[in-house]
Amino acid sequence: MPHSTQPPRMMHVMVKPIGSRCNLDCTYCYYLDKHQQLAQSNRDAMTPELLESFIRQYIQQQNGPQVLFSWQGGEPTLLGLDFFRRVVMLQQRYAQPGQQINNDLQTNGLLLNEEWAIFLKQHGFLVGLSIDGPQQLHDRHRRNRAGRGSFRQVMAAASLLHRHQIPFTTLTTVNAHNAQAPLQVYRFLRDELGSPMMQFIPIVAKKPGLWLTPRQGDAACDPCHEDSPVEPWSVSAPQWGEFLCTIFDEWYRQDLGRHFVHYFEAAVAIWSGQLSSLCTLAPLCGKTLALEKDGALFSCDHFVEPGYQLGNIHNQRLDSLAFSTRQQHFGINKEATLPTQCRRCDYQFACFGECPKNRLLQTREGEVGLNYLCQGWHQFWSHIDVPMQQLVKRLGLPVQKGIFATPIR
Repeated sequence: MPHSTQPPRMMHVMVKPIGSRCNLDCTYCYYLDKHQQLAQSNRDAMTPELLESFIRQYIQQQNGPQVLFSWQGGEPTLLGLDFFRRVVMLQQRYAQPGQQINNDLQTNGLLLNEEWAIFLKQHGFLVGLSIDGPQQLHDRHRRNRAGRGSFRQVMAAASLLHRHQIPFTTLTTVNAHNAQAPLQVYRFLRDELGSPMMQFIPIVAKKPGLWLTPRQGDAACDPCHEDSPVEPWSVSAPQWGEFLCTIFDEWYRQDLGRHFVHYFEAAVAIWSGQLSSLCTLAPLCGKTLALEKDGALFSCDHFVEPGYQLGNIHNQRLDSLAFSTRQQHFGINKEATLPTQCRRCDYQFACFGECPKNRLLQTREGEVGLNYLCQGWHQFWSHIDVPMQQLVKRLGLPVQKGIFATPIR
């Protein structure tokens, strides 16, 4: 692109062109009831007119050298290949000189076949493949509406991606069950599935309606407690900490530099004084907005709720919403609303209270806004502190974070 003297205007929107529609019925899915909450139309998918309007605005209202489209759902492959052929055609139509257009697609893999693989390879899509571990762990929650597990179909999709050399990453949700087998999950992804990149996402499923806000350390913090603010399939904070620590030890001893785990790679950047590329661990949030099939734009994929709707691109410019004062306040509030316990924590620099959607507890002093996973995150950060400092030094980078690190000057 020609050199621009304008300040950078870059945004990232997670597009939900099919809304919550999916061919699985996962126990822990937080999204299946969103169409009811939002009173969306019964239309199956984003209209061709809205799709074109979004793609045109998304490209033209940014001035960076790269524009990233992220397609999610529900299950976006239910839209069929013709929908994504149109996506690519429109991107080519509106791309500006010298601008790189990239796409990623999050899928459960059930509909991927040879035709899909040829398309994804030809157009350079990065695929995110959802899988929760070996069959007995994966099929516990990731079943179709007939109650049948999806493991074998997902493994077939992984084989297809390998065979066509399509870049992909695995997304593993960590719940109350697979959290009990961290090495089994990690070694399966590494050795049997051959995952080139691994993402682990903790399941913290809030109970609907009114619920209590327990203090850290109370019995009600356990997901199985009747007064817990989360569903019983959620991972507990101690489970989350042990899961990360156990996998980290194996990765650090055997797989460093060979296998990519997004939390561990982010920690290297954090300990060398950089801001995390993961919004959940950065001081600001709101970097990734969510666009629904009806044109409604929300502050974040985890806040697709009426109170967080910025507007609708049917009648408002995308950039006026994405760069609005309201969205800036949403992002700043992540750090601004941290409780005192977080501000005094040795590892505030590492997570900044993690994702605001998980701030479901009171501190031991009774202050609201503590992350439900705080205990687990603190266990993990303290566990990796010294190894991270050693690793950063070996990489020739200045160690600027950690309890024993040289203070930043």
